Amino acid sequence: MLEELKEQVWKANLQLPALDLVVFTWGNVSALDRTRGLFAIKPSGVAYEHLKPSDIVICDFDGNVVEGKLNPSSDTPTHARLYQAWGDEGIGGIVHTHSRWATSWAQAGRAIPCYGTTHADYFYGPIPCMRSLTQSEIEGAYELETGNVIVSGFADDNRNPNECPACLVRNHGPFAWGKNGDEAVYHAKVLEEVACMAAYTEDIFTEQREESKEDPTAPQYLQDKHYLRKHGPNAYYGQPS
Repeated sequence: MLEELKEQVWKANLQLPALDLVVFTWGNVSALDRTRGLFAIKPSGVAYEHLKPSDIVICDFDGNVVEGKLNPSSDTPTHARLYQAWGDEGIGGIVHTHSRWATSWAQAGRAIPCYGTTHADYFYGPIPCMRSLTQSEIEGAYELETGNVIVSGFADDNRNPNECPACLVRNHGPFAWGKNGDEAVYHAKVLEEVACMAAYTEDIFTEQREESKEDPTAPQYLQDKHYLRKHGPNAYYGQPS
């Protein structure tokens, strides 16, 4: 089973450069084996073109290496914290990147508003930007505290991570997740496209602001319609399972 998981995570990681979500080694994908309480993750600093299934590292929820010869991603404690908090809620894959548009919003410290149906199809409400980490958090268990900030941010806002499968960490970059590694990568790519569209929307709206004072945010009823037609109890988008 672990060899299968490593193969899946290897393939999911290779999607990041293919989808133009990373340059160099700036990202990682992990996936969870819920029954064993273990997850597989990309090794730290290994170029994607050199990555092999046997390089993928198996860790427990404390971030300890259970199997593998290489050091796991430096973001491993963040992944572990999210699995600890949300693994039982169906989160089985996590992606972290420094993709251009989503990271720009994170560096600006801004949530991404829902300006249209593309956003609403995948993310219910704005994509949140977490608070800045404190100096003591950064100088301490930095990557673990990053996970704590994400988990507490969703709890404080009463947000369901399944309804908004991504967030931004201020001054850092995006995290996305899903039921497995492939879905997490899918959400990371959608996040990047939505971030790009939102930035262009704000540029265009600023240019016409003098002529119109209308709020460009999509009306809540339109957001509800598009999210629920895919994810609600009476969803009708796509084909039957």
